[in-house]
Amino acid sequence: MAGFEPEAAALLEECRVAHLATIAEDGRPRMVPVCFAAVDGRVVISHDQKPKRRGALARFRDIARDPRVTLLADRYDDDWTKLAWVRVEGTAAALMRGGDWPEALTALRGRYRQYHAMALEETALMVITPGRVTWWHWGKPR
Repeated sequence: MAGFEPEAAALLEECRVAHLATIAEDGRPRMVPVCFAAVDGRVVISHDQKPKRRGALARFRDIARDPRVTLLADRYDDDWTKLAWVRVEGTAAALMRGGDWPEALTALRGRYRQYHAMALEETALMVITPGRVTWWHWGKPR
């Protein structure tokens, strides 16, 4: 994964779900769990076809107004020596058609079998460009 330190890249690859924080219109943080993939040193999230409200998702409206985002992926275990997390702080932009970045769709479909049945080519992608990436693993504090 170009652009990520090996430890951060390994955690991003391992974690199946992350939590995306955007900034709502009133300035409060808005956080939602997301499926994601790391591609070419960036993180991509699809506006997939799971049941949602109609229209633009709040997270896409948020980044159109204020592109600052944070993505947090973590590994929890009752054995705390296995705890780890990676945080990606950066800016996000919408790519209106997923089909404009086929490598991102390949990466997302490689991680989530459910995406094989969805027309991601016609939906928007959120592309996060990292400004700062931090990680922590028990026994390897940063």
